[in-house]
This record gives sequence, C-alpha cells and structure tokens, in this order.
Amino acid sequence: MPDAAPVIYIVDDDPAVRDAVGFLVSSVGYEYVSCASGKELFDRLDAARPCCIVLDVRLPGLSGLEIQRELQSRNATAGVIFITGHGDIPKAVRAMRLGAVDFLEKPFDDQVLLDRISDALSASGEALARNAKQRSLARRLEGLTEREREVLALVIAGKTSKAIAVDLDISAKTVDNHRANLMAKAGVNSVAQLIAWAQNPSDGDTG
Repeated sequence: MPDAAPVIYIVDDDPAVRDAVGFLVSSVGYEYVSCASGKELFDRLDAARPCCIVLDVRLPGLSGLEIQRELQSRNATAGVIFITGHGDIPKAVRAMRLGAVDFLEKPFDDQVLLDRISDALSASGEALARNAKQRSLARRLEGLTEREREVLALVIAGKTSKAIAVDLDISAKTVDNHRANLMAKAGVNSVAQLIAWAQNPSDGDTG
C-alpha cells in the first residue's frame, strides 16, 4: 500500500555501520531494519511499503550490485543507495545505470544521506502508487464481457459505431451502449481516453 509507513533497510556486514546509520535515520523518525547480508534483506523485505535500501557494495554472499540486480528481477520498488569504504568508480557507474539513487563513499555526510533517503522514499512511494493503478486498471480490463472486448478492439481500430454494428451484426444503438459501458468500467469520459487506457493501462488511472 502506497500509504503505508516507509521503512529503511540498512544492509552492511559491519554492525557499527548498521548501528550508526540506524541511529541517524531513527533520529528523524524513520523505522529501520538492520541486515547483515543480502539473504537477510530478502527474508525481511516488505514489498508493500515504500522503502529505501542503504546498501554496502562489499558483502559476504551476494554483493551489493548482485542484490540490486535481484531487486530489479523482482520488480521491487525500493530505492537503493550504495555506500562503500572503497572508492570504485566503475561499480558506481554500473550502480547508477541500474537505477541507484546515489553512491556514497564512507565516511559520508549525514545530511546528504538523509536527503538521498528522502528522494528514494519518494520514488518508492510513487512506484507503488503506479503499480496499484496498473493492477486496478488490469482488473477492469479483465472484467469486460466478450462482446465488450470485440467492440473495444474495433473502437481502437478507429471504426465508427455504424461500421462496428455492421462488422458485429448488431445495431448501432447496441454498439453505443457497449461503448458507454466500456467507458464507465474504464472510468474515462471520452473515446480518446478509452483508446489511450486500452492501449496502455499502466499510464495511469483516469477515473
């Protein structure tokens, strides 16, 4: 749920770093979860909440970059901020290309980290909201009758009610009724919006 309270995951094999970052984020009111490895992170990750993962690059088992790739394969909405004690420009570049919010070298400025966490949580919340809209719209599309699907396909093809009536051997008035039902189910106000919704429901909820 996009309205759920955000959470910060701190993934580092150094307990002192986890404690320090945990104290920092809790001091401004964030809930946090401390993890020593990627396995622990995935065991505890709550995909339904806006979250930021403060992630060390060098970890036992899965590396930070491997964790980032696994998050992407799961379509996770978490924002990722890498931290490292070893300046590594190529890894930083790869991380940013894969969508990391930032790549900070230890020791980092506390306020910079808090600012990046705020950015990551905003992006995570927006991603959760988009996903919720996409699921809602997909459910609406699944709820169409077979005839409504036929009418929708012909509307998308640009055909008039009269032409659709001929193709489906029904009256133009019946076509108009089906089209009105389609717009009501989709939550749109015009045929143009209906076509845009049907072609790409992930663009957002227009109702």
